[in-house]
Amino acid sequence: MQLNSLILSVIKQLFPARQWLKNYKTEHFNGDLIAALIVTIMLIPQSLAYALLAGLPAEMGLYASILPLVFYGFLGSSYSLSVGPVAIISLMTASAIMPIASPESPAYTTLAILLAFISGLVLVLLGILRFGFIANFLSHPVVSGFISASGIIIIISQLKHLLGIPVSGDNLITQGTTLFQSIPAMHSTTCILAISCLAGLWWLRRCFLRYFPTWGIPLHYAQLLSKAAPVIVILLATLTTYYFRLDLKGVAIVGEIPKGLPQLSWPTMTGAHWQQLTSSALLIAIIGFIESISIGKTLAAKKRQRINPNQELIGLGSANLASAISGGFPVTGGFSRSVVNFDAGASTPAAGIFAALGIAIVSLWLTPLLFYLPKAALAVTIVMAVISLIDIGLIRKAWRYSRTEFTGITTTLTITLFFGVEYGVLSGVAISVSLHLLKTARPHIAVVGEIPGTEHFRNIQRHDVITYPHIISIRVDESLYFANSSFLEDKIYSLIAQNTKVKHVILMCTAINEIDLSALEALEVINCRLQELNIHFHLSEVKGPVMDTLQKTTFTKQLNGNIYLSQHQAIEDLKTAP
Repeated sequence: MQLNSLILSVIKQLFPARQWLKNYKTEHFNGDLIAALIVTIMLIPQSLAYALLAGLPAEMGLYASILPLVFYGFLGSSYSLSVGPVAIISLMTASAIMPIASPESPAYTTLAILLAFISGLVLVLLGILRFGFIANFLSHPVVSGFISASGIIIIISQLKHLLGIPVSGDNLITQGTTLFQSIPAMHSTTCILAISCLAGLWWLRRCFLRYFPTWGIPLHYAQLLSKAAPVIVILLATLTTYYFRLDLKGVAIVGEIPKGLPQLSWPTMTGAHWQQLTSSALLIAIIGFIESISIGKTLAAKKRQRINPNQELIGLGSANLASAISGGFPVTGGFSRSVVNFDAGASTPAAGIFAALGIAIVSLWLTPLLFYLPKAALAVTIVMAVISLIDIGLIRKAWRYSRTEFTGITTTLTITLFFGVEYGVLSGVAISVSLHLLKTARPHIAVVGEIPGTEHFRNIQRHDVITYPHIISIRVDESLYFANSSFLEDKIYSLIAQNTKVKHVILMCTAINEIDLSALEALEVINCRLQELNIHFHLSEVKGPVMDTLQKTTFTKQLNGNIYLSQHQAIEDLKTAP
């Protein structure tokens, strides 16, 4: 019986679809089918566009939108997340492979598939090891700086399709140089087509929506229909290109996309390729996970559902492995698709599985219709999608709120812009950790006194409080660890040097959640130093877990003062003490 229970527990953990499959109902099917239809319509141009952004054949975008959706549907924990190619990961894919192989070469395609495979392995391994907390290593402001810079790089990279000129590079310097050199060769017909597509897409999204109420279409459905605006623009651009044969006038088109489903095979691997791609795969895995988990948590909260970060790692990892064996490239959860999926009424992950079926149908029978699709139209959809990624408002907010956070955002943004996305990610991690160390290494330490008529203690510099000349009460608003233990020592010694009457020092531990070994040694030194000066060292309001840790050592026995349950109790006991 115990073995059966263990097996069922493992199946439930590794196969979360069992939970929603056993409760699946007709109303779920209806909502999932409608959501899948809308997401499929969105996903067709997006998958093609993001494949081109990654420097890959357009059909690989379709391949990355079939099997990954199925695998995530069965192994992911979010009911609303829509997995597939996304802009940031596509850009990171191109940045990782371009230094190794030239775009449009067979080696480039092989490396993209292998990159998805390694990313998938990394994510699955992190999930098995329960590393879901890894998303916390990058602060939201720093991630926002990286994404904003990546959005700018993506927009500039698409100018080659919008203007019909060559633009290369993965940072602002190389892109700007090639762009400046190529401007004289700008293709006028391509420019006119791109401007028309931009204007049409903007009008459909901004202005056309106001006509829906007059036609009796509810606002909710009108907003969903407005999400299909890129499909309308691409359809019109394709018909225009076909009718006027703009391809013969120099307008770049997608061309022939092979019909049929992708062939399943293991990616070609060599030791050199693994060595070249592993670091990039790790960065892609982390950024993709952070992007997905933030979207998934936001949508889950609206339905009072829960996202399991460790299961998300396994779900996204399996999706990337599925993309690799089916000829795709790295994938993750997409924000716009997931929001549309949620708003369209997706009830379960089956919506993603149905969307995969829709993309499979397109791959089997409808790809000839995409032959005359101009690349400029796909570039327009990318530009309009990533404009929303550039969050200037958060930069202004950080400037007003915290200069430290502002420095983190702008530094990450600058490094990403001028040195490339991989350096941007690494700098983001380093800056996030550095900012945390900077904040906690010099924690806020307040000398506190009692508010008259209460048992509350507050900062003497902010409130009118009662203090006693022979007692110094200090409150540390941070856990004590190796980085700030010396700072606490210096603060206490400074305070007693300023007050020759002091006989008691009380460390108020209200905000101390942990004391590491370095901090414990610092407390022992403080205790000895104060004892030599005939000053008693006391603790108050020590939390249970912290007290449990302290009692495993000799510190509580060596302490030359007392440990009080409350600060008020300490003051009442010591205010009349000799």
